[in-house]
Amino acid sequence: MSNNIIYKLLTNLSTGNCFRFLSTILLFVLILNVRAQNNSAVGMELDSLQNPILIDSSSILMPDSTLLLDSLLMKMDTLANDSISNDSIPSIQNSTLDAQVDYQASDSLRFDLRTRKVFLYKDDNINYGSINLQGDYMEIDFTKNEIYSRGMEDSTGTVSGEPIFKESDDEFASVEMKYNFDTKKGLISGVSTEESGGFLHGEKIKKMPDNTAFIQGGRFTTCELDHPHYAFRFRKSKVIPGDKIITGPAYFEVAGVPTPLLVPFGLFPNQSGKQSGIIIPSYGESASQGFYFRDGGYYWAVNDYLDLEFLGSIYTRGSWALNTKASYKKRYKYTGNLNLKYAINIVGSEGSPDYNKSNDFLIQWSHSQDPKARPKSKFSANVNMRSSSYNQYELSNTYEDKVSSTFQSSVNFSTRFGDSWNFNANVSHSQNTKNQIVTMTLPQISLSGSRFYPFRKKDKAGALKWYDNIYLQYTVDAKNTVSVADSLMFTPGWEDYFNNGMQHKIPISSSVKIFKYLNWTNSINITSRWYSSYIDRNWEAIHDIEMDSVYGQVNQDTINGFITATDFSLSSNVSTKLYGMYTFGKKSPVKAVRHVITPTVGFSYRPDFGESQWGYYDSYHDTITDETVEYSIFANGIYGSPQNGKSGNLNFSLVNNIEMKVRDRNDTVTGDRKIVLIDNLTFSTSYNMAVDSLNWQPLRISGRTKLFKNIDIRYNSLWDPYILDSAGTKNLNQTEWSVNHRLYRMENMSWSTGLNLTLNNSTFKDGLFKKDDKSSEKSKGKKDDEPKAGTLPWSVNISYNLSYNMRHNYLNYELIRDNDVTQTLGFTANLQLTPNWKLNFRSGYDFKNEKLTTTMVDIVRDLHCWEMRFNWTPFGTWKSWNFSINIKSSMFKDLKVEKKKSHLDY
Repeated sequence: MSNNIIYKLLTNLSTGNCFRFLSTILLFVLILNVRAQNNSAVGMELDSLQNPILIDSSSILMPDSTLLLDSLLMKMDTLANDSISNDSIPSIQNSTLDAQVDYQASDSLRFDLRTRKVFLYKDDNINYGSINLQGDYMEIDFTKNEIYSRGMEDSTGTVSGEPIFKESDDEFASVEMKYNFDTKKGLISGVSTEESGGFLHGEKIKKMPDNTAFIQGGRFTTCELDHPHYAFRFRKSKVIPGDKIITGPAYFEVAGVPTPLLVPFGLFPNQSGKQSGIIIPSYGESASQGFYFRDGGYYWAVNDYLDLEFLGSIYTRGSWALNTKASYKKRYKYTGNLNLKYAINIVGSEGSPDYNKSNDFLIQWSHSQDPKARPKSKFSANVNMRSSSYNQYELSNTYEDKVSSTFQSSVNFSTRFGDSWNFNANVSHSQNTKNQIVTMTLPQISLSGSRFYPFRKKDKAGALKWYDNIYLQYTVDAKNTVSVADSLMFTPGWEDYFNNGMQHKIPISSSVKIFKYLNWTNSINITSRWYSSYIDRNWEAIHDIEMDSVYGQVNQDTINGFITATDFSLSSNVSTKLYGMYTFGKKSPVKAVRHVITPTVGFSYRPDFGESQWGYYDSYHDTITDETVEYSIFANGIYGSPQNGKSGNLNFSLVNNIEMKVRDRNDTVTGDRKIVLIDNLTFSTSYNMAVDSLNWQPLRISGRTKLFKNIDIRYNSLWDPYILDSAGTKNLNQTEWSVNHRLYRMENMSWSTGLNLTLNNSTFKDGLFKKDDKSSEKSKGKKDDEPKAGTLPWSVNISYNLSYNMRHNYLNYELIRDNDVTQTLGFTANLQLTPNWKLNFRSGYDFKNEKLTTTMVDIVRDLHCWEMRFNWTPFGTWKSWNFSINIKSSMFKDLKVEKKKSHLDY
């Protein structure tokens, strides 16, 4: 019968009938089982299975021990004719496995039917429920439901394919391991696994059914190397997944060398997500404030949307500080941060000349709303308030905080009603720490409507009439502001310094095209100001008997009460555009130069609101000079006052733009590129027909241009057509032409230029001054700006600004030139000197005082899992230095060596 079975098996192998092949194997295994249980029941004898079955591909073992072989090549060794005892091959019992075991190997699988074991070689992979095991050598014992795995040694003695065990989110890499599918216990040798941002190494680990692990001879580190640069070494520990790692006595080692840093026990967090806990303070000594514990406290993970930090600092000479930080975020809704700090800063000893005590505070709040949360409304906040002396004692200031003396804040809410109305509410703050003046707006509210065409029908067909283009708008703005010294803020009576008001604006405009080329624009502007108070001034003559002299002073009273001030004006302007172009030859690199001229002629009218009928102006008589002085009763109004004096101006302006088109081989779309030579070179003046003298207004000239995309040049000047009196203070009704035979006299002129140049890896590849070529920019990918492989990234930024103001004054008809030159220079460098060394440098130059501004140097050395950093401010107010070697991981951020000297200690 055995010969028939073998013949049938070989026949199926040759025909390739997979289904019949599987059926034959199943039949063969069943016969073997029956023969093992009853040797005399079948009329055949098998000697023994001298060699097990060898299979060179993959297989799947079902829980009932049935082999399903898919596309396998099976080699059968000779079957001896010796008889087999009943206990030679163990009987197959019902398996206790509760899931299917899938296993495969790239080299071979060997089945031992006598011991019911499977041996897998090379790139083995076993899956059992949520368990996955990979390695180069494995043994599966279906009698004990155990698996054993280790690496394999090649001819050179190198071990590879060491087992990697995965169960759910847990993963272990080890030298060898044994695992029981029934008890779910495992014994692992030479293990390495990642636990919540750290790496746990152990000589032996016993894994329990609840995934708790007991470790013998282990170490914990955040260095991912097999031989870490540092670790906490211990003899015994217990790992509770998702909770903590507990160790016995442990010591700290660096590069395998033990250090005197010992702890009686170790407790490491092993939880995913945010976890509450104690924040260890930093400690040290300050020459001016004494010994300290700084920024220690508690971190509270309130929930998935909010976390809080409560920090405190204390110094032996009396200084202390409390700090609360909050971070919040809700996906698709909003995100923000809050930082509140209050400190008592004491420098020196009481009674010493350098003793100083100050109360300081800091309020920082940033909030941003996701655009998808409320499409029609938006709320944002950027608050940065501090006491004037706060920066002096804050050690963690950024470079911008150190060089800046002005801080601003804004909290804004805006929304849209329907399709026509926009509402905006804003609270703002501006602070200058040098003059210690704070300006706050509490609040500013505005409401504006869209353009409204009163004469245009909604669904009008055909061409529009001239009156269809008449439109009006309405805007209302109200604000309440205060400007006081920071020491008076929120003190009793500070509300008396508030200034408030409301302003309504209604512009009525229309635009009509006449004679095809002319644009005619007409407008009427109505402005109404509402105030809760106005001023009254009177002259008081004072007789000094001792000095036998008389002098006077102006007294001003504030009268409370609702009052309005309304003014209006109208204007009409006609403008057009004139084009001129000069083209060059085909061989010229310049294709053409185009000149665009925009002339505008207009008329504007405003009544004299200084007349008594309006009631906006009053006067007092100066008895010393015997002059009557007029003043506006709204001189302190937040929105100003209607202007006095009638105005009927003829306005003239001429705007010039010159562009050049050059050939560009890099542009594959159009083949050319535009360069702006002169941008908005404007000449403007006016003639006032409503006055009896000095009708011509000064000529204003302004313009700008940009060179090489990096250099911006601006020009402004003012030219007066009338001569001055002998004191050089007033204009006389005589033109410069009639007296000095020149059209204008220059009053002032200013030039300003700015250079913002950034150099990096790709600068010299693309050219020092990149071309302003939109088409080529579109064709470039983001990776073009990235450094090539093998190059070190670096960047240098240079910012330079020059302002030259020249004023001409006259005294007794002699010219006095007053020139003012202002220059600023700042530069920043970020240099990756080597793959591990980095240099950051920031500084500037003060041309007025001829010295460098605040300079900061940062030198960083990457030490893999460690970092060495040296921060140095060599001179100035913030002179200081800080040297530290620390572990990069935030888990051990306080494990560092640090030496420093702050600016307070100099």
